[in-house]
Amino acid sequence: MDNLNLQLTRLYEPLGFMAGERVRSIAIPFRKIAGGEGRHWENLCVLANALQGELGLPAPAVSVASTGGYVLWLSLETPVAAGLARELLALLALAHPDIGLSPDAVGAAIELPPRLDPANGKWSAFIHPGMGASFADESGLDMAPPAAGQAAFLEGLQGIGEQQLHDALAILRQAHATTPVAAAPAAAPSVRAATTPGIPDDLLLKDATLEDIVRFLHAKRIEPSFRHLLPPG
Repeated sequence: MDNLNLQLTRLYEPLGFMAGERVRSIAIPFRKIAGGEGRHWENLCVLANALQGELGLPAPAVSVASTGGYVLWLSLETPVAAGLARELLALLALAHPDIGLSPDAVGAAIELPPRLDPANGKWSAFIHPGMGASFADESGLDMAPPAAGQAAFLEGLQGIGEQQLHDALAILRQAHATTPVAAAPAAAPSVRAATTPGIPDDLLLKDATLEDIVRFLHAKRIEPSFRHLLPPG
């Protein structure tokens, strides 16, 4: 198995519902907003920062959609009941009512990047979060992204552990005075999730200079246009 397929399998596959309505991943789309001038990217950053900074969850992956907009990819270490995943999105929607979250994103049919859309000739692709704003007006990539580059954006990511998920749900339930769904065991918020100090270094909304982004990509032997790999040396 090549490295890209290895990373995709490790983090996200199988997609959608599994036996007994369990899910392994959650893909949350952020479509372009008419007249929004990049508001969909800002909304994605709000959610991604909340997942990491407020709930102590691992950094998600970010992709550009071939039809425009972005997708935030949450990986789960082990499959969980779809009801828990829906509850997570429902509580996040209560916490952030302005970004248009819907629990219906759980199990929705969203193709895993990289993928060519034959209708418009554009590619969906994973991206470095620091470059996200530059894709606000784009509809995917004009050319296929190199597999090694796509794998590089996924290698350092981790799935959400079962206890991490229950801790995050407990924090959100407490904040919004809701009761757990029947499938969720009682869980107290973890110290890490409840008291994460400061701003983690990998928050998506953290400012990244062009030099920062190029340095990261070059370290991964990725040319910043996403078109080809740099030679080793």
